[in-house]
Amino acid sequence: MFGSAPTLSPFVLHPKPAFPIPNFSRMEEKPRKYRRKKECGKCFSSSSNRNSHQRSHSRERPYECGECGQSFRWSCYLTVHRRIHTGEKPYKCEECGESFPRSSGLAVHRRIHTGEKPYECGECGQSFSTGSHLRVHRRVHSGEKPYKCEECGRGFSCNSNLTVHRRKHSGERPYECGECGQSFTDSSGLKVHRFSHTGKKPYKCGECGKGFGTSAQLMKHQIHSGEKPYKCGVCGKRFSDRSAFNRHRRTHRGGES
Repeated sequence: MFGSAPTLSPFVLHPKPAFPIPNFSRMEEKPRKYRRKKECGKCFSSSSNRNSHQRSHSRERPYECGECGQSFRWSCYLTVHRRIHTGEKPYKCEECGESFPRSSGLAVHRRIHTGEKPYECGECGQSFSTGSHLRVHRRVHSGEKPYKCEECGRGFSCNSNLTVHRRKHSGERPYECGECGQSFTDSSGLKVHRFSHTGKKPYKCGECGKGFGTSAQLMKHQIHSGEKPYKCGVCGKRFSDRSAFNRHRRTHRGGES
């Protein structure tokens, strides 16, 4: 019929876009995987992580301490190490006020107050606050001394003792007291020395209350309980301190040779 209005379509036409619009709802973000390491087959999400991990295979230690020459694989380890020379100890014990350069050192120290020693030796029953101390202690029973000095041939049960021993040959004493200038071959020697200035004796005997500057001194003192944690594997004799135990063990070696 002439003059009637045209029928409108229910569909609306939109202009075609000049470029395709991606469907974001169907896209999944896939993290980029960097090259797999031949040595272990491990993949990494960034090249920096891969390069950092590579040092565990190459033994590369590019971060060197300007004070003592010790080198490290990662910069964070060097940062913590420098606190030995600067004396910075940001981690403080709430019980006795003693401070530490590492949070792990504070965690282990707290076990002195709690008495917690979760690592027990299967040979003699002696317990330790850290697994690394137990591993070194086991060599007392086995006689293993895998770390040898190139100068004199003396053997040691742990690498840190060998490092300190080498300084006796070189004369190096990198740990200096800020109070009097006296220097030491290892940090523990400096730590004990500092107590002579402060008068602090943080290691207390539970029986008599007497204080000591080091845990080793406390262990030697603990004669009240009759504790003898060092047992000879040959004859079964027990000892209260390590030095007496080591002297006794040498008598068996002498008899065998």
